[in-house]
Amino acid sequence: MSMKTNKQFALMSSISCEDPDSWQDKIFLTFDIDWAHDQVIEDLLQLLGHYAVPATLFATHKTSVLSPDLKQTHQHEIGLHPNFNQLLRGESNGKDFLGICSELKEIYPDSHSVRSHSLCFGSLIQTAYESLQITHDSSVIVPYQDNSFPLLPWKMWDGLTRAPYFFCDYITAMTKNELIERLADRAGLKVFNFHPIHVFLNTESLNRYERARPFFQNPKELIKHRYEGYGTRNRLIELLQLAKSV
Repeated sequence: MSMKTNKQFALMSSISCEDPDSWQDKIFLTFDIDWAHDQVIEDLLQLLGHYAVPATLFATHKTSVLSPDLKQTHQHEIGLHPNFNQLLRGESNGKDFLGICSELKEIYPDSHSVRSHSLCFGSLIQTAYESLQITHDSSVIVPYQDNSFPLLPWKMWDGLTRAPYFFCDYITAMTKNELIERLADRAGLKVFNFHPIHVFLNTESLNRYERARPFFQNPKELIKHRYEGYGTRNRLIELLQLAKSV
C-alpha cells in the first residue's frame, strides 16, 4: 500500500462540470441525517470538528443542531434530504414534490444541494429543484463494488449538476471488502455517504442496526449497542485521518 498523503476535502456545492479541478483529487464527505437524534448528530459534528474536515449534511428535519453557524465555524454546508416515499405509496397528505422540498427549503434556505431519501429522481422532482434554486443533486449511487471506471459529475439540460456517490456505509457494512485509503486514492469523482446513526453505532452489520432500532431516539440506551470492533465509525475516522499528513 502506498504511503498516506494529505487529502483535500470539499463541499458538494463546489463541484463544477466546467472545472475538473473543482472535484478531481478531492474527497466529498456527505451524510444523510435520516431523522437522527440531536445527540447522535452532535456526536458526528464533534468527530468532524476534531479533524477540521468540511462536510455536506443532508437534512431531513428541523433541528437547532444544524444551524447556519456550521457554515461559518466549521465550513459545513446543509443540503436537503427530502422524503418522497409517501408519494410513492399514494399517501400525499396534500403535498406534492414541490411542497415537500419547499418545507425543507424554508428551514434551510441557504441549501443548494440535495439527495432525496431512497434516491428518488424524475422530471417532476427536477422541476421542483429548479424552482428552489437547487444546483446539485447526489441522488444516485454507482457502487465501487461494481465500478471499475472513474466517475464523473454531469450537467442536466436545466443546469442541475448531478454527482453520484460510490461509497455507502451500510452497503459496506454488508460487504466489508474494500479499504478506505484505496478508495480515497481512486481516480475520478469520490463522494462518500455516511449516516449519523451508523457512525454512532459503529455499525458492522445491519443486524446490529435493526436490533438497536427501538432506541434510535434514546441515546443513553443506544450507546450500549455500539460495536466495539471495527465498523462504520472506524472507517469514517480512517477517511478523516487522510486530511492530515502522516
